[in-house]
Amino acid sequence: MTDVFSSLIGQDAAVVAMRHYVQNPVHAYLFSGPVGSGLSDVATMFAAALQCENHGCGTCEECRLALEGKDPDIHVAQRAGVSWRIEELREAERISRRRPLGRGYQIVIIEDVELTTTGTAPSAAALLKSLEEPPTRTIFLLTAESLPEELVTIESRCVEVRLQGLNEETLTDMLVKEGASLDAARTAAAGANGNLRRARVLVKDAGLTERIETWRHVPDQLDGTPAACARVVKLITSALDEAIAPLVALQEDELERRIQTAKDMGQRSVSNRKDIEAQFKREQRRFRIDEVRFGLTALTAVYRDRLAKNLEGTDAQSQYRVGACLRAMEAVALANRRLSSNLDETLLLSDLMLSLMEF
Repeated sequence: MTDVFSSLIGQDAAVVAMRHYVQNPVHAYLFSGPVGSGLSDVATMFAAALQCENHGCGTCEECRLALEGKDPDIHVAQRAGVSWRIEELREAERISRRRPLGRGYQIVIIEDVELTTTGTAPSAAALLKSLEEPPTRTIFLLTAESLPEELVTIESRCVEVRLQGLNEETLTDMLVKEGASLDAARTAAAGANGNLRRARVLVKDAGLTERIETWRHVPDQLDGTPAACARVVKLITSALDEAIAPLVALQEDELERRIQTAKDMGQRSVSNRKDIEAQFKREQRRFRIDEVRFGLTALTAVYRDRLAKNLEGTDAQSQYRVGACLRAMEAVALANRRLSSNLDETLLLSDLMLSLMEF
């Protein structure tokens, strides 16, 4: 079967479920999955299937408009900060009360709903209120990379669709089929964290191998001084800036294509350019987080190798180094967890390097 879901790789169970759900939709769906599982893309595909008379054929005008972000009845809610504010969710609810202009549904997409539980004024209650009494022709599509306990009530109001991160083998096969060499595909897949779009960016990134080495040499550069920590953090953040450049170029090309398509259709500009640019910024932020996670994984591997080597020794120094490696791995794991809190990456890396300096 060829439809809007056909391009989803490694999500067979979710695709079967979504093809079933669009036949008789309910008022709210929650798409959950790890970083890199493509939650935003899946929500867009599902929205297209909801608007399509054939439940997501992928070729009709309704599917095209939805997939290109041009359907006026599909609204992607925006947040200004790192957490959802109550007024932002109230605005989404106000839009949900509109009658759809077309023959389909009024669809409201709210991404990263786990961020309704954070910040100085958690807004989960405002979201719950929206879900409790929606109009009959309104459907909410929510996404969440994690489901904290505070979201249990919201989760109970939705039909959940669980997505999986793609494994390295699947990503490697996809990249090879698209023309990448096997070695380049394997390296990109290892750094993609299950994200196909990220893998496609990394496979064209000539600096990927060098960035891996930058992370692997971090322990050797920490000489016990704060100045060394600052140098390492600066080196890593510069590498992050370089890493995101191919994605920015890809986004610029995509925007140019949309602008040209709009001109060919007689439009002066892309109607939803502001939303597209906001989506690109969110993607850039997620890409940087994925890049840091990848680096932390490489750093963990270094300490794991050192741990294995020192476990072979029986002298006191080897035993001390075993403990130091374990504490270093714990510090890296803590930094990985803190990434989910939207902490400034420079501050996070500085804290990590100061911790590792002790080991």
